[in-house]
Amino acid sequence: MSAGHDHSHAPATFNRAFAIGIALNIAFVAIEAWYGWKVNSLALLADAGHNLSDVAGLVLAWGGTLAGKLRSDAKHTYGWKRASILAAFFNAMLLLVAMGSLAWEAIGRLGTPEATEGWTIIAVAGVGIVINTTTALLFMRGRKDDLNIRGAFLHMAADALVSLGVVIGGVLYLWQGWGWIDPVMSLAIAVVIVLGTWNLFKQSLHLMFDGVPEGVDLAAVRTLLLSLPGVSDVHDLHVWAMGTSEVALTAHVVLSGQGADTSAVLHEAEHELHEHFEICHVTLQLESPVYAELCGLRTGNGCC
Repeated sequence: MSAGHDHSHAPATFNRAFAIGIALNIAFVAIEAWYGWKVNSLALLADAGHNLSDVAGLVLAWGGTLAGKLRSDAKHTYGWKRASILAAFFNAMLLLVAMGSLAWEAIGRLGTPEATEGWTIIAVAGVGIVINTTTALLFMRGRKDDLNIRGAFLHMAADALVSLGVVIGGVLYLWQGWGWIDPVMSLAIAVVIVLGTWNLFKQSLHLMFDGVPEGVDLAAVRTLLLSLPGVSDVHDLHVWAMGTSEVALTAHVVLSGQGADTSAVLHEAEHELHEHFEICHVTLQLESPVYAELCGLRTGNGCC
């Protein structure tokens, strides 16, 4: 068996971003919950609860990132990279559950709107916009390359949106005196965040079951391998995510003849897969046509 590996695609470190984000949000949760209870604002209390889920989400994401960097050993030959996928999944679940609870409470409050203090709500939620936007920006550069970091970014961006909605609700309450605006704004925000989180939930669940990562076209990968000089066929092609920032590929590559340059095939395949699909961990089994035919006959027995 022949294999080629490229591990130069190292993910950025976000330890400082996680530490700052967690510290800021823990402090803000305490402040917002106190004022929400004091002025009887569902929007502030809901936002505080969501911020608390943000702290848990950031801890999960950070834990997933750290676990993914643990070295492989004899019992875990791929290491703990999949921890980042699990963290992204549970981050999405946290958001969905938090927004479901918020929506449920908001619907209950619609029938019995209560008076509150608009200026206090505006001031506290305004601080929330600053804190959550700042934290989201810390993760912005990694949101496209790492699903786990995207989960942290979405969590904080969603909370900034919640705080903005609370501010708007406070302004409308002061302007028109609408007691129902607080739960209505909470309900609208919950719907928006659920819609934004659904894709993260689907992607992380998909990767948990070894689905082909988003952005990798399996048919295009097969075509690329078939286009390599000296390659006549490709079978048993598998592509999956080792973690939220590293993609792996295994395949059986059939060479067209005895004179094929195996080193050249491996090098070209490794380079092209990294260049076009950012696949960093490539393992190829190079086969002669005769062996490939025998392999095909044995596939039905689960062996090749």
